[in-house]
Amino acid sequence: MNQSLPAADRAKKAAAARALDFVESGMRLGLGTGSTAAWLVKMLGQKVRGHKAFDILCVPTSTRTRDLALECGLKVGTLDDAGWLDLTIDGADEFDPALNLIKGGGGALLQEKIVAAASDRMIVIADPQKQVATLGAFPLPVEVVRFGWQVTRTLVERTLAKMDISDTTCTLRTARDDPFVTDEGHYIIDLHLKRISDPATLAARLTMIPGVVESGLFIGLAEAVVVGREDGTAALVTGPGGRGRKQATGGDDDLFSDLV
Repeated sequence: MNQSLPAADRAKKAAAARALDFVESGMRLGLGTGSTAAWLVKMLGQKVRGHKAFDILCVPTSTRTRDLALECGLKVGTLDDAGWLDLTIDGADEFDPALNLIKGGGGALLQEKIVAAASDRMIVIADPQKQVATLGAFPLPVEVVRFGWQVTRTLVERTLAKMDISDTTCTLRTARDDPFVTDEGHYIIDLHLKRISDPATLAARLTMIPGVVESGLFIGLAEAVVVGREDGTAALVTGPGGRGRKQATGGDDDLFSDLV
């Protein structure tokens, strides 16, 4: 392990290296967005260049990841090209013991969630700081349409006020002095909640609000988390009951059988 790297980067690199063990030739692979996922893309590019027979189709979750994947020599396609994915590997801003996630710190939560939901498996890669007892210390991103976004924020605040949440501060994400705009042309409202006692209920209530496109709460999608350490080792964390796509879709895999 390169000791010249900052400790956090060494941990992220270790998680990405361990996650490569899950990637097999012939896979249709979802590639996440963020600093940890970037390590995976770079290392995957090295693996493909070193093994010409190793063939995978990669579906990026953002323009940033797509550009990096192409730069690394990976074969890139769209989700419509792939139709369905064998595996998605992505980072997380937080994860709890049930493998509920907060994602979207990089602004790609919508595409990340679509890709994760269209995968047989989702493996998360993270450093130890992302492991928490209860979600909420990291601001929860909520992607909203631009039209009437201030009204949407008010509706979000009213929803939060009815739940067991200690803080309900909601801020529009900016890039320099302008609103941050996602790949899909939307805004992001960051919810500074400190503690989320019931992530599944909050996720459901947020998506019922007109104007909300999606939240950064990923419930029942992750199968396992690879936690990298700064010494170059990594640990595999699994949730109770083997969480995965079946739970995320209400237990009815037949709904997606024509896509697999």
